[in-house]
Amino acid sequence: MEHNFSQLVTTDYGNILSRDHFVDFSIRPLWLGMPSIFGEAYTVQLASGDNLMLHSAIYEAPKGSILVIDGVDCKNAVAGGNVCAIAKQRGIKGFIVDGVIRDLGEIEEMKFPVFAKGVFPVPGKKEQYFELGNPITCGGVKVSTGDIIVADAEGIVVIPKLDKENVFSAALKKADTEARMTLAEWKQNHRQKVEDAINLAKK
Repeated sequence: MEHNFSQLVTTDYGNILSRDHFVDFSIRPLWLGMPSIFGEAYTVQLASGDNLMLHSAIYEAPKGSILVIDGVDCKNAVAGGNVCAIAKQRGIKGFIVDGVIRDLGEIEEMKFPVFAKGVFPVPGKKEQYFELGNPITCGGVKVSTGDIIVADAEGIVVIPKLDKENVFSAALKKADTEARMTLAEWKQNHRQKVEDAINLAKK
C-alpha cells in the first residue's frame, strides 16, 4: 500500500501525528515550485564539514528511495549539482538534508527535489566513514532506513515503517471525513469545540 501515501499531504498526517514525527521547518524546499516527494528513507550520517558518506550513498541507495541526511551543521555544502544529477539518474527521488548544499541553479534546472536549510558555496571534505542505513536524527526527528517520508511545501513527515499502514488508514479516514463536510458544518462543529475548550480553560 506504500503507493497510497502520496494521496495525502503532510497536513493530513499532521492532524493525527504528534510533532515529533515532523522535521524542523528550517529544512525546506530550496527552489520555487518544487514538487512533493514520497518514498522510503535511506539514511546517511555525516561528520561536521565532511560529505564522504553522502557521495557514497548516491551509488548505494535503492531506486525510488529518498536520502535523509544528518549533516550535523551548516559549515560546508554536503552536495552539489553533479551529486544530485547522479542521484536523479539512479532513480533517487530527492534529498532531505539537515545541512546545506550548493549549485542551487543547476539543481533547480534539473528539477531535482532538495529540502535543506540553505546553500553555501564551499564543499566539505571526504574523510569520515560511517555505515550507511543506520538510524539518524534529521531536523530533530529520529529516522530509520525504510521509514516513509512525505515532503511537500508544508513540511516533512517521517512515518515509522512498523506503523505505516495504521498511520495511513487513520489519516485517510480523518481526511475523508473532513472532505465530506460543508464549510457550514465544519464551522458549527468548530465553534462548539472552541466554546467547549474555552469553558474548560476557564475552570
